[in-house]
Amino acid sequence: MAAPATAEAIRDVNTRYHDDAASSYDAKWGIDFGPGGLEQVMGKLGKILPRDVWPAGDALEVGAGTGYFSLNLALAGQVRSTTCTDISPGMIDVLSGNAARIGVDVEAVACDAEALPFDDGSFDLVLGHAVLHHLPDLDRAFSEFFRVLRPGGWVAFCGEPSRLGDRLAGVPKRAAWQTAPAWRRLMRATEAVHPGQHGDAEPGLEHVVDVHAFAPDELERHARAGGFTGPVRVRGEELLASWFGWANRALEATAEPDSVPWAWKQYAYRGYLLLQQVDRRVLEGRLPPAIFYNLMVAAQRTI
Repeated sequence: MAAPATAEAIRDVNTRYHDDAASSYDAKWGIDFGPGGLEQVMGKLGKILPRDVWPAGDALEVGAGTGYFSLNLALAGQVRSTTCTDISPGMIDVLSGNAARIGVDVEAVACDAEALPFDDGSFDLVLGHAVLHHLPDLDRAFSEFFRVLRPGGWVAFCGEPSRLGDRLAGVPKRAAWQTAPAWRRLMRATEAVHPGQHGDAEPGLEHVVDVHAFAPDELERHARAGGFTGPVRVRGEELLASWFGWANRALEATAEPDSVPWAWKQYAYRGYLLLQQVDRRVLEGRLPPAIFYNLMVAAQRTI
């Protein structure tokens, strides 16, 4: 059995992997800077943060990637100032280009989430999407989030993989891979040269960059280890939508993107949004967070 990767190796691979993925990241994940993107961002954050957070003051997004969360919030005037960090300089370059294109002022810094280059008490909101599972030392990271927050400020992270939810979502993924050849014939789609690849990123590195999947109590434990002493909110998000979405993504990953019909893409997108609503209105408040594909966590700095 191979020895576990060191924290430094994890940081290095995350940097290289996301540098390679940056140029095609927005297209691969359908990232939108507009009404649709803002609705998704505010819908997620609205599940875990109190309403009186908005509009927020000075916001820091950790692991911001190409700016999906922060730039949408800034574009809609939901934050006073926007600072974005990512360990990948390539992602920061794309984010800066996105900000310039849509006319948003942002400070963008390439740095490690576990050693933020900001003064104590610099921000009113620290947030992120799908980033905690990449960080080798979560207790240290939450200590940094706590340090840079002002008293009364909030930390909120969405899109973190649930350990049980990920196993459940594996069932439709595996079924999709098995039926992919028949699906491509039906769609008249061309088989992918590099199935599932993020741009030029090496697919074999995903097991290194994705360090964690979580149980809900683990996220709370990390927040408390970082210094958050008040209530910690943990919630699950997406069950039916994740099964539907990952089955479709698994199919699409086996085909060259330009060969997938537009009508299929519309069906997959609209079906995902519809099932998101079913999850939100019917399931998310009634079922245990652990079974959902995504977990979100929020905590307030009270001292």
